[in-house]
Amino acid sequence: MPSEELEMIMDETESQMKKAIDHLEVELTKIRAGKANPGMVDGIFVDYYGSPTPISQVANINVLDARTLSIQPWEKNMVQPIERAILQANIGITPQNDGVQIRLFLPPLTEERRRELFKKASGEGEQSKIAIRNLRRDGIEYVKKLQKEGLSEDIVKDSEKSIQEMTDRFIALVEKHLAAKEKDMMAI
Repeated sequence: MPSEELEMIMDETESQMKKAIDHLEVELTKIRAGKANPGMVDGIFVDYYGSPTPISQVANINVLDARTLSIQPWEKNMVQPIERAILQANIGITPQNDGVQIRLFLPPLTEERRRELFKKASGEGEQSKIAIRNLRRDGIEYVKKLQKEGLSEDIVKDSEKSIQEMTDRFIALVEKHLAAKEKDMMAI
């Protein structure tokens, strides 16, 4: 039975590391890089007949150009509530309402603001690395428990090596995401 448990530990560790990467991707999307992105309004909820609803479920969100986002509500009476929700979300952009749709014009990023945003992105990356390292530690601890239950030392060493390689692979992925985000931020 220890080999089945070992396989479960390896699969679970890898699965959790993938979740850490997925979380990082979501968090990096929320950090504005100077380019218009529909993901910028993902966390904003609008009051839709009494229940908080994501903007993407009450309107079409389109990128008109590199610095302009267009939000076209499906119902005309939703223009004002969406505008209010964006203002309350305090995303640093003032919505422009023409009665039919809302436009978000992104101001160009200053060098100082770029540095702040990259610092925030780096912080998210560091959190992901910490989570991945904690998962490595947990995985190795479980493998060592199996050794006490009779798993051979060779298998334990191989498993630890596999977990370390998995960790290195996911940490490299975090670095790759951060490098791409930095390039994106510095491009405009």
